[in-house]
Amino acid sequence: MENESISFEEAMEKLETIVSKLEEGDVPLEKAINYYQEGMNLSKICGDKLKNVQEKMTQILNEQGELEPFDVQEEE
Repeated sequence: MENESISFEEAMEKLETIVSKLEEGDVPLEKAINYYQEGMNLSKICGDKLKNVQEKMTQILNEQGELEPFDVQEEE
């Protein structure tokens, strides 16, 4: 499963489905292990996508079109 080929929302939806199946408890052991592995992969994809967005959100384009750190100026 490629990180770029699935959206964050799709990965979360699949992950929620896997968690639901595992919580039911009547999944054969081999199938449960496969679900667990797939869930861990989906979890990593979601984490990577969130980290990527977080990194983008820490920068802003300045007037010259260059990225620079984004600092929130709090009023005193």
